[in-house]
Amino acid sequence: MSAVYDVDERLSTMDCAEKSSVLPTSGGGEGSLDRLLPSVNTNTGPSQRKRTTSQCKSEPPLLRTSKRTIYTAGRPPWYNEHGTQSKEAFVIGLCGGSASGKTTAARKIIEALDVPWVVLLSMDSFYKVLTPEQQLVAANNDYNFDHPDAFDFTLLVDTLHKLKQGKSVKIPVYDFTIHGRQKEWKTVYGASVIIFEGIMSFADKELLKLLDMKIFVDTDSDIRLVRRLRRDITERGREIEGVIKQYNKFVKPAFEQYIEPTMRLADIVVPRGGGNMVAIDLIVQHVHSQLEERKLRWDMAALASAHQAQPLPQTLSVLESTPQVRGMHTIIRNKETSRDEFIFYSKRLMRLLIERALSFLPSQVHIVQTPQGEDYEGRNFHGKGITGVSILRAGETMEPALRAVCKDVRIGKILIQTNQDTGEPELHYLRLPKDISEDHVILMDCTVSTGAAAMMAIRVLLDHDVQEEKILLVSLLMAEMGVHSVAYAFPQVKIITTAVDKQVNHLFHIIPGIGNFGDRYFGTDAPPDWSDDDLDEPSY
Repeated sequence: MSAVYDVDERLSTMDCAEKSSVLPTSGGGEGSLDRLLPSVNTNTGPSQRKRTTSQCKSEPPLLRTSKRTIYTAGRPPWYNEHGTQSKEAFVIGLCGGSASGKTTAARKIIEALDVPWVVLLSMDSFYKVLTPEQQLVAANNDYNFDHPDAFDFTLLVDTLHKLKQGKSVKIPVYDFTIHGRQKEWKTVYGASVIIFEGIMSFADKELLKLLDMKIFVDTDSDIRLVRRLRRDITERGREIEGVIKQYNKFVKPAFEQYIEPTMRLADIVVPRGGGNMVAIDLIVQHVHSQLEERKLRWDMAALASAHQAQPLPQTLSVLESTPQVRGMHTIIRNKETSRDEFIFYSKRLMRLLIERALSFLPSQVHIVQTPQGEDYEGRNFHGKGITGVSILRAGETMEPALRAVCKDVRIGKILIQTNQDTGEPELHYLRLPKDISEDHVILMDCTVSTGAAAMMAIRVLLDHDVQEEKILLVSLLMAEMGVHSVAYAFPQVKIITTAVDKQVNHLFHIIPGIGNFGDRYFGTDAPPDWSDDDLDEPSY
């Protein structure tokens, strides 16, 4: 097993459930537009699109600029010591006509912002699913995809609202060939900044309330027509006559009737789109000032003193300190212990710890017949399933112990690392089994110092609809500070450990502690100023 996890490499291999994406949607046809701004008439019919599926403009989930790698898969904004969200994401709405350069402007803003956590959503994914009758109309190129009724604003508003709150959302993938959604759904998180772009970005009252900044990309109609001609002929294999007919029948009237009037709602109008770097720079300056006002730094010192002199919570279960357990702790805490012995005795403790954790799972009476023909009143697990989730990298060392005693257990992984500039834990990688919401989840990490990484991991599980009372946090060693932090924020989470140390020092190392567990287990060298909460050992 590799001792060091390269974040870029991890993210580049994420499956569909972990990549950011844009939304598709449902429904279709001409109907009431009471929610829309401005009020509109309903004439026209739409155009057939060659593109097969909606795609997130930010896929793959890495966007590398000259300065840094931007993780466009998003992550939940940080939560405070109470386990609640402190700041919402900053949402930028980009509106403009078809081929006006909205996506180019969005990418220029992302690069200039130099913010590592961004979600870029395109309105193309929010098209409604067409009825059989509407599909026939669309097959004859007479359904208007440039009409406000072609979009599912209910789904759009609900999704953007959740993303702004830092919650995860399930996003369907819209297939333009069938005018419906594919079976595979994608999971997207909120981020520091969310950029939403589309031709109808300003066409709904509730949607406008979610936008912190509204930008209209204004590009000359002749330029937009030339761009559409180039795109549709070279990329979609269309004939020039068909492209011009479509533009005149649907695209141009839709712009004049529905899109151009919303320019008055914009905070900033950007002529020439992404090529206007003066406007881009002004936008970036404003967003930076807003992000600075919203900035939250995790105050570990305040957290450390928040629960002093408080008794340990009732949700905590500590393995009985038998001579055997005490002896194993003596060996793994000893700095002179060889790596082989460290691994051997750590595994022994992990096995005992997992067995202890399983005893807290719900059970029911189960009667079986013995080989002697007699009934035996026993017990068996009473629940839908059990999933183990390890906080990489140290938590992964506990997976074999769980698999050894829990047959066919499903395993998920979370990678949380500390931002050295802000001190905040950040979610870099996530892979959870499908349908985890009904399972009992054993969350595994080898050491918990401040509790911040464990708290974020619990938030991720809650965002995936895992019930708080079904989460068991297991750790070989915890500091009282971490125990109190987790128990205070999530009072229904069961905490199981083999030992609790009373102190953390000014660097938030557990005292007397065990050292950097990951480095000692994997045989890697910790930097001189290593921390229990450091990048290579993200559990804190």
